[in-house]
Amino acid sequence: MADAKVIPFDEDRPRRRVPGVRRVRAVPAPAPAPDAEEQAAEADREAAADGADGGRAAGAGRPAWDRRIAGGLAFLRRRITGEYEVDEFGYDKELTDQVLMSLLRPLFDKYFRVEVKGIENIPAEGGALIVANHSGTLPLDGLMMQVAVHDHHPAQRHLRLLAADLVFMLPVVNELARKAGHTLACSEDAQRLLEAGELVGVMPEGFKGIGKPFGDRYKLQRFGRGGFVSTALRAGTPIVPCSIVGAEEIYPMVGNAKTLARLLGIPYFPLTPTFPWLGPLGAVPLPTKWTIQFGEPIATDGYPPEAAEDPMLMFNLTDEVREQIQHTLYKLLVQRRSVFF
Repeated sequence: MADAKVIPFDEDRPRRRVPGVRRVRAVPAPAPAPDAEEQAAEADREAAADGADGGRAAGAGRPAWDRRIAGGLAFLRRRITGEYEVDEFGYDKELTDQVLMSLLRPLFDKYFRVEVKGIENIPAEGGALIVANHSGTLPLDGLMMQVAVHDHHPAQRHLRLLAADLVFMLPVVNELARKAGHTLACSEDAQRLLEAGELVGVMPEGFKGIGKPFGDRYKLQRFGRGGFVSTALRAGTPIVPCSIVGAEEIYPMVGNAKTLARLLGIPYFPLTPTFPWLGPLGAVPLPTKWTIQFGEPIATDGYPPEAAEDPMLMFNLTDEVREQIQHTLYKLLVQRRSVFF
């Protein structure tokens, strides 16, 4: 299979090798003339874009089945021949749009029935840093936030999530995360993406948030040292707080087998009412009702360049973001009727 072409963000800046992440080498190749399959695929994408709700609604705008099949065959041919593009972080936009999003969408729409609020607070263009709470034992909240931004934003923007080192050490997960646009949670990568006009998502609670006991649900953990604020200040991009309700209850973590976690080299080994007692069936998340709300952006472009080195300013902005997320969580919890409805 031929290698895909790589689109670098900045040719003048040296690349930083990320442990566990394979770089895709660029192979110069002339652009092939569009054939019938590619034309059908392009028509399919245009027709889908014209349809309501991100091209997913039935009725007007839906292409014929023969065009869908032709588009699928053209997609497979491009994957086999390597006639697709990835950026230097490994992000594969075509695969994400046509495959990964399609796999996550039923979980988003039908299983968790996610309600999205405040999507207008995400800018239509340019960089922005979306900061969210983290929970749920497994990081499904980040994936659902990615679908929310893509499917509900008028510009169908893509969210580039910052992931922990562990994600890039796991086989299969490493490849999927990289192709979905995720990158290592470090300030250098985040700043480069923001300066390139990308939406970047970060969950500062990390493993302390996602692996907290069920009794501490919706209580935000420490937001680190404010590194995400420093990155946003350097890039001059707004910070958009995001509050997620519903993820805490998908795997109620009532215990933590710490000894087993140390043996496996993972931050925690969750014990829930169903896992590991029911085996693989216990890994099925509960069908809770989710709400994802994006808050009003906090501007950073009015600060001088040296503001990123001011520890007091970083502390105050970090605390402001954290308090806004926590306040919104409490408000959403009061408003919701039930965990499942």
